[in-house]
Order: sequence, then C-alpha cells, then structure tokens
Amino acid sequence: MLNSISISSIWVLDQDEALDFYVGKLGLELNADVDMDIMRWLTVNVPGQRERQLLLQVPGPPAMDENGAEQVRELLSKGAVMGAIFTTDDCRATYRELVEKGVEFTEEPTDRFYGTDCGLRDPFGNALRITEPKPVSD
Repeated sequence: MLNSISISSIWVLDQDEALDFYVGKLGLELNADVDMDIMRWLTVNVPGQRERQLLLQVPGPPAMDENGAEQVRELLSKGAVMGAIFTTDDCRATYRELVEKGVEFTEEPTDRFYGTDCGLRDPFGNALRITEPKPVSD
C-alpha cells in the first residue's frame, strides 16, 4: 500500500533559471543536483522537509520524445499547466515578502472557504498557489 508522495515533478524550460526562482525567490532549498548523462536530476524542497521533493525537469528524454516535449513547452507558454500548491502560516505576509523579491502574482491573497490563498506563475508559466489553510476544528 502506498503511504507517501516523495517526489513530484514540475516542467521547466531552464533548470538554472528554475533553481534561481524556486531557491532564490521562493526560498526552497536545493536537495539534489546530479548529472545523470541522459538528464540533470534537480530537486528542491521546503526547508527541513527533505522527504518531499520537487523535481525541476526539462521536457524531453528520458520522459518523452521531442514531439511530446514541444507540446509540453507550448502548454507551459500558454500557462496551461498547474505546478504546485505550497502552504504557509501567513499567506498575506508571504505574499508581501515575495513581492519584495520581485515575484509576480496573478492573484492577490483572497479569503476562501478553505483558507487564504494567492496565485502566481513561475518564469515558465506553471501556475502556483500559496495557501494558508483554515485551522481544522473538532
């Protein structure tokens, strides 16, 4: 039986630019940066949470052929790919901090039935969300 998700993948067009954005601006930490000959294995994680990683993967081999890679690049450029949802203890403070770092948002923090969240895109077009979940009541 499955008991955890350890690595999720997100498509990026340039891994160095992705590293700068996800580590330099969003504050994630580098987990692994390995040249595997056929690909660069580049993962990041929320600080202190090494058991859950985000693979910053370039479309192409070994995951797909060039035709598939071109389709993914096209979808990314249109903003049609959902990247990830991150959580925070204070959505509005996180929003302000990231705006100061030059992160461009598509939606300001908004109160919703599940908590407060906001939207942004990474440099490649992936839709990202930052959510402050409402406390669970008994």
